[in-house]
Amino acid sequence: MSTFKAPKGTYDLIPPNSAKYLAVREAIAAPLRNSGYGYIETPGFENVELFARGVGESTDIVTKEMYAFETKGGDRLALRPEGTASVLRAALEANLHKAGNLPVKLWYSGSYYRYERPQKGRYRHFSQVGAEAIGAEDPALDAELIILADQAYRSLGLRTFRILLNSLGDQECRPVYRAALQDFLRGLDLDEDTRRRIDINPLRVLDDKRESVQKQLTGAPLLRDYLCDACKAYHEEVRELITAAGVAFEDDPKLVRGLDYYTRTTFEFVHDGLGSQSAVGGGGRYDGLSEMIGGPALPSVGWALGVDRTVLALEAEGIELELPAVTSVFAVPLGEEARRVLFGKVTELRKNGIAADFSYGHKGLKGAMKNANRSGARYAVVAGERDLAEGVVQLKDMESGEQTPIGVNEIVAELESRLG
Repeated sequence: MSTFKAPKGTYDLIPPNSAKYLAVREAIAAPLRNSGYGYIETPGFENVELFARGVGESTDIVTKEMYAFETKGGDRLALRPEGTASVLRAALEANLHKAGNLPVKLWYSGSYYRYERPQKGRYRHFSQVGAEAIGAEDPALDAELIILADQAYRSLGLRTFRILLNSLGDQECRPVYRAALQDFLRGLDLDEDTRRRIDINPLRVLDDKRESVQKQLTGAPLLRDYLCDACKAYHEEVRELITAAGVAFEDDPKLVRGLDYYTRTTFEFVHDGLGSQSAVGGGGRYDGLSEMIGGPALPSVGWALGVDRTVLALEAEGIELELPAVTSVFAVPLGEEARRVLFGKVTELRKNGIAADFSYGHKGLKGAMKNANRSGARYAVVAGERDLAEGVVQLKDMESGEQTPIGVNEIVAELESRLG
């Protein structure tokens, strides 16, 4: 056994379970690729200030959870705790917004890092697939992203997730609400850290998960009662477009995402089978983020869906994904000449798109057939010196046990026919 173990709060993805994660990533990405979103990949670490400015200095992510460090050259960097700020930074740096085709539509997949108390569904290293539409203020974009996420989840077979929807207003109406909320919060019995948040970003207090805080928030002013006419109209159009697409959602006037950059549309995907860590994804509009990190005004919207939590949601609903076979054909050579011939046939099968494997290590027939069984292959191709002298190999159906001699030069065409 190795001396080393995976760090606390992390996990290794290993076969066969890793195939489920790959299938989830693919299912989430598929509707994005069909809707004009191009793939982007950013570094696993960025300048600390990118997240401090974008995510928000008062958020738990920045104050408590971010892995920050100083390089030998004196640069202050952080492992990325979320994807949006990095993707927007990369888009601005590459001047994608100047190409004349707005919005810039991007999707990404990767690992993210937060120092949290580990529990089921909450890790220090986690995987997300995300999408961002940069440079356009249009309710149809907000609706599109919500619909695409719903489509992705349903393609996996998920049925008992819920979509929560809210509007956080904009720079016109949110300050009025902010002042009313601050007045309310200052009258509560809160600890010093929470009281400091009242001055920096009082909406963060609404997102506090502690029961002692939540009990006191009964009767807190709701943002929906302070929305300006423009924000009301925008939000109503988002709701109408989602409804017309047949996507069910719940209005949640208390929904506040854990990042400071959100404006107007905000939404969350929750699954009640996951216990306290019920959010499987979420996002919203972030019209001011580009300016926060030194770019031009670029109204944008996006989301990130947790791969880990989506897998847990599938397990909670008892859904088994139909995964393609890792190996369809397993070759069992008996003797040196058979090794040479069958290795060539395995290479040919692979070139023709058939998943094939080979018995390595000069095993005998019994040991090699055990490996063939463990591989999950539908067919085994067995050959010894006598078979080759007759110009055939033995094709064994691993389900029925039926074995048929097939001409050496016909085996690839035969397997293509049988496997479709």
